[in-house]
Amino acid sequence: MDPTYIRGCFQPSLPKMASNSVDQPLEFERSIKAIADSSNLEAVPSKFNIANDYTALPSDSIPLLDFSSLISADPHQRTKAVQDLAEASRVWGFFILVNHGIPESLMKDAIAAVRDFFNLPESEKKQYESKSVLDSIQCGNLTLVNTSNQSFTFWREYLRLRVHPDFHCPHHPQHLREIVMDYSKKIRELYMKIMEAAVEYLELDKHYVDQVLKMDSMAQMVVGNCLLTFLINNGVEGLQIEHDGKWFNVQSPPNSILVNVDDHFEILTNGRFKSLKHRAVVNKERERISLVVLNTPAWDAIVGPAAPLVDKDGSALYHSMEYKQYLETSIAQSRLGGKSFFEQQLIIQDI
Repeated sequence: MDPTYIRGCFQPSLPKMASNSVDQPLEFERSIKAIADSSNLEAVPSKFNIANDYTALPSDSIPLLDFSSLISADPHQRTKAVQDLAEASRVWGFFILVNHGIPESLMKDAIAAVRDFFNLPESEKKQYESKSVLDSIQCGNLTLVNTSNQSFTFWREYLRLRVHPDFHCPHHPQHLREIVMDYSKKIRELYMKIMEAAVEYLELDKHYVDQVLKMDSMAQMVVGNCLLTFLINNGVEGLQIEHDGKWFNVQSPPNSILVNVDDHFEILTNGRFKSLKHRAVVNKERERISLVVLNTPAWDAIVGPAAPLVDKDGSALYHSMEYKQYLETSIAQSRLGGKSFFEQQLIIQDI
């Protein structure tokens, strides 16, 4: 069976330190939260210092998609919503989902439950320390290597849970299990409706897509590359996306869900929908909690451009690969500042 994952991310605000402090060795076995909460911290360890410019422009142009229109019985209203979905996926690769039907109270409870997990003692979280991207429950932080072979750790702590078709969850906090189960189920229902609309726009046979992606054993993946990602946060913004060569800050209305097209949806559509670069930045004053549900093909599905679309276009623009292999390889080859594994899947056409 193929897994479904849900991810919670914790980004503490940067600790206040003396201006003349210098980098000092720390016990890196401690979580980022423990380091940030330390009462005697004199400097942020150098391994967290990633030299990048994270300035971005404000944006109110990210499309809003009314989910109630997408499932409307009014054919004109639904047709317009399908067109809006396609346009957002083609131009921005992101859209803000409103009127989605998930209670605001459940979304707040989900964020609170994730925060409660990060507040657990270090000894309890350590038992879920990540050993493999395929682990059912994972807790830790992400370290990448840049093109100069320097190692950097992100100022972020994560929790990853496989919740479908087999459900996995830490024993504590006790309320986490029920909340995550309810929330992830509702996200799956949204995902299936959105996929149905996208497939309709692409004029693909729904059964063809279900068969190719093995939707009966679909996964909601945590990391790597996926089809649609659903994100909420605790009201502290920090996500930025790249559009037309510029970076923009994402500001989502209350009780909305940010959805983005990910790499494999771009591959499936042979480039019609776009997976844009995005990043999360640290808020200097407030901690940021985000809860992400990523929906992917089954792990043993071979994902490539849909054959009917390749026939229309005359050629495939991307290589095909088993999703599990893609996931493992893309993480193993992740580098700061280098070409992503996804970019390597683009077929260079001979002219």
